[in-house]
Amino acid sequence: MRIGIISDVHGNLEALQTVLADIDTKGVDGIISLGDIIGYGPDPVACVDLVAKRCKWSLMGNHDYAVMYEPTNFNKAAEDAAFWTREQFEAEAKRDRDGAIKRWEFLGKLRVRVAMGPFLCVHGSPRRPINEYIFPEDAEKSKMAQIFERVDKFCMVGHTHVPGVFTGDNEFYKPHEMNFVYEFNDQEKAIINPGSVGQPRDSDNRASYVILDMKVENVVTDENVKKEVITAERAHFYRLDYPIQPVVDKIHAIKELSDWLGDRLLEGR
Repeated sequence: MRIGIISDVHGNLEALQTVLADIDTKGVDGIISLGDIIGYGPDPVACVDLVAKRCKWSLMGNHDYAVMYEPTNFNKAAEDAAFWTREQFEAEAKRDRDGAIKRWEFLGKLRVRVAMGPFLCVHGSPRRPINEYIFPEDAEKSKMAQIFERVDKFCMVGHTHVPGVFTGDNEFYKPHEMNFVYEFNDQEKAIINPGSVGQPRDSDNRASYVILDMKVENVVTDENVKKEVITAERAHFYRLDYPIQPVVDKIHAIKELSDWLGDRLLEGR
């Protein structure tokens, strides 16, 4: 079984379309989103509709939460973007009430954690699923031991927009350090971050995502009960060029959005 893992689209339609088109060439059985579909970017409505259509499910990210409820601990640019994004959904409701109802229902049903075989999937971290960051430099800090205590085997997270793998032996591996493939080991816990589709922050402005390979077996237990067992095999990391400048231009044209939100896309930060 192959699953496409996307995260942190942030209203960047061009990046999302590019990633989904590439995933379609990889023979996947489905796509999931780790949250932050919206926030920052100029096309929140289109991105939500596309994720709702193409993904099996999506998680609740802190920016999704901010638009649905209230932004907390946001800088001014992020807060302004959250309020502007909400206005776009409200304006769309006046044009298409039925579509708006479905959109709000989709956002309202986003979950904060989902179990997928041997994986716990969250946006931020296992202990604070919406808004705790796990940065690469945290790999050797004591907080990682506390986080790994909440992981049975493996975990998928987003939020930092930095792709890579945290292992239980206090290491963080960047994709290129693994030749862009991580081989799972049942004897070692791991936390995977697929990076960001719409706003990378590792000084590489290309869209980032992961394809997850898992083996599915039907086994019969000692009690003669049929059980589906899912084993994680490997995670493939991908980076893709997409048309960035049109996104930057759209952000610059929206007075409520800071030009900085567009400029940093060019630098991958």
